[in-house]
Amino acid sequence: MILSIIIPTYNEEEYLPVLLDSIKKQNFSDYEIIVADANSTDKTREVAESYGCIVVDGGLPAVGRNNGAKIAKGEYLLFLDSDLELTDEYLRNVIYEFKMERLGIAITQMLPMSNKVEDKLFHDFANYFMIGVENIKPHGAGCYGIIVKKELHDKYNGFDENLNFGEDTDYIERIAKENRFKVLRNAKIGVSTRRLEEEGITTLIMQYGKSTVNDFLGKRTDAEELNYNFDHGHEKISTARLESLEKHTKRINDIKESYDGSIQKINSTRSHFRVRKNRSKKIVFYCVCGEGMGHAIRSGVIIDRIKEKYDVYVFSSDRAYEYLNSKFDNVYEIGGFNTVYINNKVNNLKTLSDALKRNPTNMRIGYETLYKKARKLRPDVIVTDFEIYATMVSKLLYIPLISLDNIHMITQTKFHYPANKRLEMIKAKGVVKTYVVNPKIHILTSFFYPKIRGRKNAVLYPPVIREDILKLEPTKGDHVIVYQTSRESVKLVKRLKRLKNEKFIVYGFNKNQVDGNLTYKEFNEDEFYDDLASSKAVICNGGFTFISEAISLKKPIYSVPALGNFEQTLNGYYVQRLGYGEYHEHMDASKIKRFLKNLPKYQKKMDTVKKTNNDGIINELIYRIEKYSKIN
Repeated sequence: MILSIIIPTYNEEEYLPVLLDSIKKQNFSDYEIIVADANSTDKTREVAESYGCIVVDGGLPAVGRNNGAKIAKGEYLLFLDSDLELTDEYLRNVIYEFKMERLGIAITQMLPMSNKVEDKLFHDFANYFMIGVENIKPHGAGCYGIIVKKELHDKYNGFDENLNFGEDTDYIERIAKENRFKVLRNAKIGVSTRRLEEEGITTLIMQYGKSTVNDFLGKRTDAEELNYNFDHGHEKISTARLESLEKHTKRINDIKESYDGSIQKINSTRSHFRVRKNRSKKIVFYCVCGEGMGHAIRSGVIIDRIKEKYDVYVFSSDRAYEYLNSKFDNVYEIGGFNTVYINNKVNNLKTLSDALKRNPTNMRIGYETLYKKARKLRPDVIVTDFEIYATMVSKLLYIPLISLDNIHMITQTKFHYPANKRLEMIKAKGVVKTYVVNPKIHILTSFFYPKIRGRKNAVLYPPVIREDILKLEPTKGDHVIVYQTSRESVKLVKRLKRLKNEKFIVYGFNKNQVDGNLTYKEFNEDEFYDDLASSKAVICNGGFTFISEAISLKKPIYSVPALGNFEQTLNGYYVQRLGYGEYHEHMDASKIKRFLKNLPKYQKKMDTVKKTNNDGIINELIYRIEKYSKIN
């Protein structure tokens, strides 16, 4: 069971049915409802039982919530007061955002069950205040939809039953001190205004204002200080109070009318400068690094999944542009940078020299296409798979930027690496930081799963795998796939001729040729898939995409990363660390022979790999596009 809904009650026969009806109407059914009743003298218990709720003994709100949590079966606990009403899709929105944001505890925003302007303004202010201080002083303005992992509720001993006021804020503070907290943005809960009507807005502001100040000073507030009772009853409002509220409402309405008029003037002026027009779909610019084929392959999978929901415009260079242009509409070529390899080793001087020569042309092409298109179409977001010009355009035009790649594992996570590669790691980290600057989120994809560094805004998902490969059923043939994309690797591949008893199918040299035990093939996706699925092992560099696909098909790996390419080194290192194969700095026939003899050991480890799909990262990207495009 996903969710346990816990409701403390005392004499709530009038309000409870409203809440329970709204729960039953939700487009979400994986929940239980637990009502913790404090010996009501009315028909509260009968009402709860008639709706199929589990009823337990309660007490003060903290006692009731804890008693309900003791018998809860859900992975998450949702604490509600009894005088609330769920808005449409509330439960689905709460669970979805809570999971996507990797939260430990959260609270939802309030929507008054009233048409009065003063009620709306009061609750808007409370919402804005909670959001404003969520990273400074996690706070809850009442128990209006607190959701928490059950394991954390148990770990922190639930609500403090010694407190008779502010037990909800105390609860949030204790758990949020060591776990992620947020005021959820996509779900609002209907809140009864009976306390406003009974006690007046001034009294409530004074009560909650005093308690909030005390919270920030580290002091706890007693209910007697505020004349606050759990049994608030249904007392009538005096004529004088009604007249006062009427005058107060008129003043607020006058202020709101003036405010609305000002906003209309501002929006009217702003409309002259806004380029974006009303449109049925959001526009997404997807910018892809042109080096190698891995970025293009991965991005192609994602673009194919989101292209029906959004108008996607793709920007890339070199072979990546050619690949994506063959698959999608609205693909544009821009300048890019490529690493230069000599003898399977990164040549930094030649790489820099080529970059300097190409940079003026790259800047011009980047401006003519990416920047001008962005000014004309005003995309809602830009997604970058390690493409350098995306950051520039994002900053110049104030367009939200989302990073989705595997390379930022180097900057965002706590990973292990070979001790003798520290200098390469530092250099790589510096370069990676310059490519994508301050995106809204780093969506990382990886076959190894280190912890995200503290204070980093990043999430981690399994590798993006081509759908055709996910559908394959792997078999074990007698050949080894060799996948090399660097022309300089030809000398390394020829060493495999020494292993005359082994059969090698070689991709990456754009030719069809048989040379002894080496069969070279031009790249053809269908044939490549079949050869990979039926291979007994693979030999490759440290390219992330191919390694990920080999792992997905449970093929042991012999990795020879390009020297000086730390990202490839990291991938190869983790292949060996996880027991999926071996990582070497050179392609050595004797080492490959030994590797092939050890295949049963690596295959046994490979067989434990869980099959994944692309749904999680696609849902994450869609969630982030929807979230960040709202503020653009």
